[in-house]
Amino acid sequence: LKRTIVLSWSQFVYAEGSDDEIRIAFASHDVIIRGAGLAALLADVSAQRVSSINEPARPDRFPGTGTRFIRDIEVRRIDAD
Repeated sequence: LKRTIVLSWSQFVYAEGSDDEIRIAFASHDVIIRGAGLAALLADVSAQRVSSINEPARPDRFPGTGTRFIRDIEVRRIDAD
């Protein structure tokens, strides 16, 4: 929550996933997003229409009445070795 990572669309490789988990692959990092109702986000990422994604604070990680939410975001550095 206290960290900001900036990844360039020029490094974007592909995005894949389902309604509950998507993976966004960049040349140097993989971004894994878990939650619910993520199909719309996947479509926006694939069209490069996303400018930022924020991990919710702890109280907001669980769904309320809506069906779309982000539970957590994991960013993994890809090692060249």
